[in-house]
Amino acid sequence: MIHHLNCASFHPPIVGAMVTHVLLVERAAGLLLVDTGFGTADVASPQRLGRAFKALMRPQLRADETALAQVAALGYAADDVTDIVLTHMDLDHVGGISDFPRARVHVYEAELAAARDPHGMEHGRYLAAQWRDADFVTHGTGGGQGTGEDWFGFESVTVLGDDVLMVPLAGHSRGHALVAVRDGEGWLAHAGDAYFHRDDLAAPPSGPRALRVVQRLLAQDDERRLANRDRLGELVRGGHDGLRVFSAHDPVELAAFTSAG
Repeated sequence: MIHHLNCASFHPPIVGAMVTHVLLVERAAGLLLVDTGFGTADVASPQRLGRAFKALMRPQLRADETALAQVAALGYAADDVTDIVLTHMDLDHVGGISDFPRARVHVYEAELAAARDPHGMEHGRYLAAQWRDADFVTHGTGGGQGTGEDWFGFESVTVLGDDVLMVPLAGHSRGHALVAVRDGEGWLAHAGDAYFHRDDLAAPPSGPRALRVVQRLLAQDDERRLANRDRLGELVRGGHDGLRVFSAHDPVELAAFTSAG
């Protein structure tokens, strides 16, 4: 079974309400999270997120929205989470890592390298205190073990078992990934911050202008981001049966999944 969770709510000026869409996947080997949102330490010590982030994003920082609280509400313990797969390591996606100390944390090598040695504007997006003690499992994006698979025309896919894939979608950050999880209907594809609004995948993209500006400002490589976003849009518009793509921050997309469940 796959659960759709909101693990961080925001109300940035002009942009409006945003969420952090997290997947909790029940697998035979244990629970798996795709991203974590904010964690209990972020809620307890919001000052560590920094004044600029809090002023720009206006996070709610609610204890009941942490992945840990929602895992517990489903009757599980923190140690039942064996794996966390990251779309990327921005501080609003990884704060819950420390709440699951026994979990392996899967991430692309390029993303972990950026987090550990940020350059320029990358300094504002990573917070080492959230993941310093994590048990990382790094994956390459080509030529290494577990790569070279094909997923709807996207190459260099890293396989985690036979039901979870990581697809490189760099641009927003150095090692950004789409994480695809197989379920009974096909594939759920968590696109992270590859786009922010559902209409960004239209032809032509027609998401809110304010969000388009924010995405451009946050991008580590905007040209690459736009190219990957457009490829993803082509895939979605292709109408593949059983393929459902969603972003991390669109509250309408999240509501569609939670209401259907």
